[in-house]
Amino acid sequence: MSRAALLVLADGRFPAGGHAHSGGAEAAVKAGRLCGAASLEDFCRGRLHTVGLVAGALAAAAVLGVDPGELDAAADARTPSPALRGAARRLGRQMMRAARVAWPAGELDALAREFPKGVHQPVVLGVVARAAGLGALDAAYCAAYESVSGPATATVRLLSLDPFDATGVLARLAPEVDRVADRAVEAARRAAEEGVDVLPASSAPLSEVGAEWHAAWPVRLFAS
Repeated sequence: MSRAALLVLADGRFPAGGHAHSGGAEAAVKAGRLCGAASLEDFCRGRLHTVGLVAGALAAAAVLGVDPGELDAAADARTPSPALRGAARRLGRQMMRAARVAWPAGELDALAREFPKGVHQPVVLGVVARAAGLGALDAAYCAAYESVSGPATATVRLLSLDPFDATGVLARLAPEVDRVADRAVEAARRAAEEGVDVLPASSAPLSEVGAEWHAAWPVRLFAS
């Protein structure tokens, strides 16, 4: 296992398309729910324990060898918003493109052929992590951290928030990221034995509604 591969995969500069997505922050800013560092921390905490947990479990399960097609269907069932499902598959396709150059593997080629329209990004993340020689916990950490780092970075642009304040939010959330990653791996191990129905289904209905509202805007800074 090359732990340095985790740094490459989790790096915000990895060309997987995440920079174009705010993780719901743009809609929350427009609605007035996100207006500074304190509300950013609340927003990210809620996202971590819902979207982050689900994504982490999906990614970890993919590393453990759970069928990607079943995981993709499970991700669909946990994502009511068509806009978010579309965004997840676009991100999955972009991550696949980058990963096939970084870590060439027959498993990635086969997944791309089987699902030409894309697979949900957390599932791709897990398959990529395995191709890179990483473990289930590594993939869960990537997914959990991404669920909060994306909105934090976007808010710096959306609100001209001090980057130091945004980074402070991420640092304060670090212990919770640890706990969410552990829970995600535990759920993934159960799924490997019992099937994908036991994966977490924590929901964030306001984010789903916000995503549909955001998708209808004529002008947007971020894709989602």
